[in-house]
Amino acid sequence: MRTEVPPRHPLRQLFGALTEKSFTEHLGWPDLNVTSYVSNLLVEFTHTDQLYKIRNQQDKPVDTVVDLLFESEVLLKAQSMDRERDVHQHIGDFTLFMAGLFPEYLRRLKTAGLIYHKDFLV
Repeated sequence: MRTEVPPRHPLRQLFGALTEKSFTEHLGWPDLNVTSYVSNLLVEFTHTDQLYKIRNQQDKPVDTVVDLLFESEVLLKAQSMDRERDVHQHIGDFTLFMAGLFPEYLRRLKTAGLIYHKDFLV
């Protein structure tokens, strides 16, 4: 069961302020659309059920990018083009979150042999 974090919640305000500060001061990229998207993603993924919200046909959470790609493919598992789009968006959000907050996640994938091409990050 998911509970929406209210717009004025202190956690949402904290992530918004920190994201805006980081993007503006450290990255030199003061884009309100980007900082809003990233801070909302951080708030959304504070609920682990959202981090692993994509489920397979057996109603099990899908927790690897490879399996997410498999679930998104209309010719294989995805029930519709909307499902394909939703899963692809989740893949982008999931990898952005994991790479940004847990850079060791990418190192672990690489050392486990799950990254097969130098240009393919996850």
